[in-house]
Amino acid sequence: MSIRVILADDHTILRMALRALLARETDIEVVADVGGGTEAVRLSAELEPDVVVMDIGMSDMSGIEATRQLVTANPEVKVLALSTHLERPLVAQMLAAGAKGYVVKSTHGEELVRGIRAVAQNQTYLCPEVAAVMIDSIRGSAPAEHSDQERLGRREREVLALLAEGKTSQEIASKLFIAPSTVIAHRRNISRKLGLHTVAELTKYAIREGLTSS
Repeated sequence: MSIRVILADDHTILRMALRALLARETDIEVVADVGGGTEAVRLSAELEPDVVVMDIGMSDMSGIEATRQLVTANPEVKVLALSTHLERPLVAQMLAAGAKGYVVKSTHGEELVRGIRAVAQNQTYLCPEVAAVMIDSIRGSAPAEHSDQERLGRREREVLALLAEGKTSQEIASKLFIAPSTVIAHRRNISRKLGLHTVAELTKYAIREGLTSS
């Protein structure tokens, strides 16, 4: 019986490449591929796959939040994170959200296949690069992580976190009890301080630095 898989990644070319890779495996069937977290959650409820291969830095909804919603709705579906990021806090957030495994995109395709098969059997799977990062952190020998977020004020970090969760300026203003124009000013300052100017870039930064609650 084939392992039924949904691919969720906002890069179309990568999804096509992953489909081609997995099509060579006789025990794996890709039943759908989607470009966003919202669609991944919806289709997972509809198609009930065995495994969802989940990108983390998608623009409409982070893979962390999508994983949390997906696993909450259907604990039988296993999530395998697939990301360019190798930072320990991000790996930890994804696993805490309910992912059963984590594979970096820079690794060999065989690692993804092994990861899919492992999590489908309810095993936890970390590719060697991720396992090394987590082991080093446990041993206390991981190199110090330097972050730019100390350059942001408390309110700026709050705005950035909500922005990364997909909130609009009006929604952020309502939640923080500030004027929309103030939110826009904070966003302008955040972009200037970090050198990041698109919502996707800011979202990926917030996820990487552990600023989101998702």
